[in-house]
Amino acid sequence: MATLAVKNLQLAPLGAGDLIDRTVRLYRRHFGALIRASVPPVVVSAAGWVLLLVCLRAMSAAASEARVVVYFLGAAAGFGVYVFGLLSQLTVMGGASRNLVMHLLWGEPVTTRLIYRSVRSRAWALFRASVVVLFWLFISTVAALGSGLMVWTMAAFAVGLLAATTQAAVVQWLALILFLLVTAASVLLILFVFFFVAGRVAYVPQVLMVEGRGVFDSISRSAGLARGNVRRLMGMFLFTGFAWCSAGILLLLPLGWFAHLNGVNPLELDATRLPAWYTVSSAALGQVSTILLAPVWIMGLSLLYVDEPPRRTERGRTRPRRFARSQPPGRTPRRKGRTVRRRSRPAPSSGSEVG
Repeated sequence: MATLAVKNLQLAPLGAGDLIDRTVRLYRRHFGALIRASVPPVVVSAAGWVLLLVCLRAMSAAASEARVVVYFLGAAAGFGVYVFGLLSQLTVMGGASRNLVMHLLWGEPVTTRLIYRSVRSRAWALFRASVVVLFWLFISTVAALGSGLMVWTMAAFAVGLLAATTQAAVVQWLALILFLLVTAASVLLILFVFFFVAGRVAYVPQVLMVEGRGVFDSISRSAGLARGNVRRLMGMFLFTGFAWCSAGILLLLPLGWFAHLNGVNPLELDATRLPAWYTVSSAALGQVSTILLAPVWIMGLSLLYVDEPPRRTERGRTRPRRFARSQPPGRTPRRKGRTVRRRSRPAPSSGSEVG
């Protein structure tokens, strides 16, 4: 079974559908190891999120200024723990990317121990890269929302002027249809801009761990590799977003039913009217869906990373030789003047379980 991935490695460019299909197949095969690896950082972020929600809820009902200050400090601490948990998730999933790429190329087994061994080998570099990636994702979100809302505002204003010119029913219906089309186009623009900007750091963990480069060198390398991947990244996002929402609904539906039977309205928007046990339970269950789906993204990105050479070869470019540094039979990449001998691995043959 260890050489199954090697024997089936198919060096053909992956479309968005193929990428999703093979990501799901790999996830199902290595479900246990990936879930065990993703649990610790998600537990940290879940604890921070629960503390943040509880303190915000208590702050709105505080009877004195001293308690408001205490709850505010608790909310700030919860937010800090939550952000630290997110960075820990990116760090652990970055370490998992090396194990996944080695599995796709050389048939290396995917285990929790190997994932955390990879994390320990470059923990500080992974953490710094996670900080940069998280900040870049924030910039991407601001740029996407700003461009989308600007276009939507101008288009909606023009549609409103059209509807105000006459009271004819045909014009009103036409204005409504145009408004819906403008809204849909704005959402697509937001997604396109986000993934066009955020996609530049999509391969940072893979380049950092597989090619052994530094943080900023990995960002530069990732930006060069990420050209032309907007459509496939959007496909992965829509798939994982739908799966995340489905998992959240499946987990929260029994809780909402139980709350309804006990006289609690689960659709209540005022958090102060909800009991503490429901707030904590819903926040914890929401993080469980993150545990289930966090590995999906890193698997998809690892497949995209391995898929870059055949895509560039198909376009007539020179095939990158970056994998020569990843895991040559008998040696690992040279770091800080040392070369560590490693047991030889069989050379990959044509075809992968990815195929």
